[in-house]
Amino acid sequence: MRELAIDARAASKNEMESAPTPPLLELEHVSVQRGDRLALNNLSLRIDAHERVAILGPNGCGKSTLVRTITRDFYPLHKPGTRMAIFGQERWHVFALRKLLGVVSASLVEANTRDICGLEAVLSGYFASVGVHDEFTQEMLDHSYAALEQLRVSYLAERPMTEMSSGEAWRVILARAIVHQPKALLFDEPSSHLDIAARAGLFNSLRELVHSGTGLVMVTHHFADIIPEIDRVILLRDGRVFADGPVASILTAQQLSAAFQAEIRVERAPDGHILAW
Repeated sequence: MRELAIDARAASKNEMESAPTPPLLELEHVSVQRGDRLALNNLSLRIDAHERVAILGPNGCGKSTLVRTITRDFYPLHKPGTRMAIFGQERWHVFALRKLLGVVSASLVEANTRDICGLEAVLSGYFASVGVHDEFTQEMLDHSYAALEQLRVSYLAERPMTEMSSGEAWRVILARAIVHQPKALLFDEPSSHLDIAARAGLFNSLRELVHSGTGLVMVTHHFADIIPEIDRVILLRDGRVFADGPVASILTAQQLSAAFQAEIRVERAPDGHILAW
């Protein structure tokens, strides 16, 4: 009987390990109200856990609202037929969810500009907080140092965030996002306030992470942010999906001109980056 019980537990474990990972995001007829307008308007969208996706669109199309809906800062209107699930789950404790998503955004960079050092900023990723307010373990500390080293900014561990360049601060926040080994990274407008050199350093680090198998959702209105590893582009307009598909079929002059309502020319650089003007 004992052997049968062990075999049953082993079989159960194997089933769990072989079970497919739930989608990162499932939205069905989701609307989000901001003030007197619908920032997301009956939006339906699915993103699988290990996809590498860019969400692109003009200002006011609903990108920021979508990010804040994923992170549970905003909630959809309650209507018949509306459904929202993250990693297959519809109800979340917000701090538990943030441990599964590595979020990198300008707002996080700005929030961490008070006088804390790089190491404390990275440690705070375990608690989804600004600064460290709870006790941490030696393992958390070791992983935080490792994350800084992985991004080649271990020299920033003791430096105050207020004394870092914009590029250094962004890479510390990226270390914060990966310290707890999230299932996916959510990048919101990653090239904000960065010069060419800082942007290149940040994106090189991001590309290395993507190659290691981390899922990626990049939200931007800058075409140059779309790294060659992106497989799928979702164009938003007026709170809805305007177009969705492989990079080659979406990042065309015709599609982009229609979405941005301006004449746009597109060219692919030798390194795979998209040039649009």
